[in-house]
Amino acid sequence: MKNDELTGVFDSGVGGLSILKELIPYGGHYLYFGDTKNLPYGNKTKDEIINFTRDIIKFFINQGAKKVIMACNTSSALAYETLNLEFGHKIKIYPLIQTVAPYIAKESDVIGVMATEGTVKSQTYTKEIKKVNSDIKVYELACPDFVKIVENGLYNEKESIDYIKEHLDILLNKGCKKIVLGCTHYPYLLPILTKWADEKTFINPALYMTNLVKNNFYNGSSKVEFFVSSSPEKFRKNASIFMEIKEGVELVENKICKV
Repeated sequence: MKNDELTGVFDSGVGGLSILKELIPYGGHYLYFGDTKNLPYGNKTKDEIINFTRDIIKFFINQGAKKVIMACNTSSALAYETLNLEFGHKIKIYPLIQTVAPYIAKESDVIGVMATEGTVKSQTYTKEIKKVNSDIKVYELACPDFVKIVENGLYNEKESIDYIKEHLDILLNKGCKKIVLGCTHYPYLLPILTKWADEKTFINPALYMTNLVKNNFYNGSSKVEFFVSSSPEKFRKNASIFMEIKEGVELVENKICKV
C-alpha cells in the first residue's frame, strides 16, 4: 500500500481507536469514522447495523479510500457478508472477527468471549473459531453496559466495577482459559478486569488484527483525519483515554452520499 492511499477505519465510537493506534506507526493515510450518533451498535438490529455500516462505507468510497477496516465486532458479525457483496469490488474490506478468529482458535480449548448483545446473538466468534477446530468450547457472553462504562468514563463507579466482575466471574466459572475482549471498547477495561484474572487470560483482537494487516502498509509518515456523526467535542474528550487527538474532528452526518 502506498502511503497516499486512503484507508478507512470505523467503529460506533472511540473503541476502534485501539486498532488505529496500533496501525499508525506503520505509516499511511487514515480516515477514522466514529458513528457516535448511533452508539452503541450492540443493541441495534441486524438491518440497522447494515444500514449504518453501508453509509459509512459509502462515505469512505466517496473520500477515495481503497481499504476499510471494520474496527467493530458487531459490524463484522452482522454486516460484513452483506456489504462485502455490495462493495467488495470497489473497496477491500477487512472484517475484525473473521480475520482474527482462526488465530484465536489456537490459544486454548476453552475460550470465553465478552461481546455486545448483537455479536453474541450472531454467534460469529463461535462459528469462525469452530471452523478451525470444532472441538473447542466457546462461551459467548453479552456485556451490554461495558460500552457505556467506557464511553462515559464510569470506570471508578462501584456499580460499574461490580458489573464487570459479575460478568467476568461467569466465564471464569465456565473454566475459560482465555477470554476474548470481543468489542474494541473492552480492552480499556483491562485495569479493572486484571484485578481478578491474569492479563494473559485476555485476548485483544485489535492486536491480532494489526499484526495481520500491517504487512499491507509501508513504513513512513502517517496522517489521520477524524470524522463523527455527532458530538465532535465529546468524541475528542472520550478518545483521550486511547490517544490524544490534536487534529480537528469533523462532523459529517449530512455529507454521506450515495455511490
